[in-house]
Amino acid sequence: MSADGGTRIRCAREADAAVIARVHMASRAATMPYLPPQRRNHEQVTRWVLDVLLEECRVWVAVCDAEVVGYAALDGDMLEHLYLRPDVRRRGIGTLLLDEVRRHRGDGVSLHVFRQNTDARAFYERHGFAVVEVSDGERNMENLPDLTLRWTPESTPRPLPSRGELPSP
Repeated sequence: MSADGGTRIRCAREADAAVIARVHMASRAATMPYLPPQRRNHEQVTRWVLDVLLEECRVWVAVCDAEVVGYAALDGDMLEHLYLRPDVRRRGIGTLLLDEVRRHRGDGVSLHVFRQNTDARAFYERHGFAVVEVSDGERNMENLPDLTLRWTPESTPRPLPSRGELPSP
């Protein structure tokens, strides 16, 4: 539950696919303006949610006032996605989703984040994630430099290096 008690986390269902796709597309457009424009339409992203995301990952949704407002997708120990509807950011909902993920992977969670995504990097830093690898973007389809972050129960929050302090890949 969130501080106001109005948000709950539950496992995603096939019926959530279209709204998960909307959250995914809206969040990426609003929070990562440096990405190229989305080439896939809502129907195609919904198909990806059904055929890939819900098939290959453990997926949870955040529900507030009967509406899905965010989701997290975990594949093994890799947090593949954590997205919120832009209008519900900074209300503790991302933390609720992340806490659910960590409950299911108590031994540790990894994730990739674009170096340019300073808001996400700050969020994960506050939650004890540390940089374990730096990449030049070769491994992602956007070809943008990214970081691999890792959280373990032994992790203590410490600042992630600033952009100028990152080692070269």
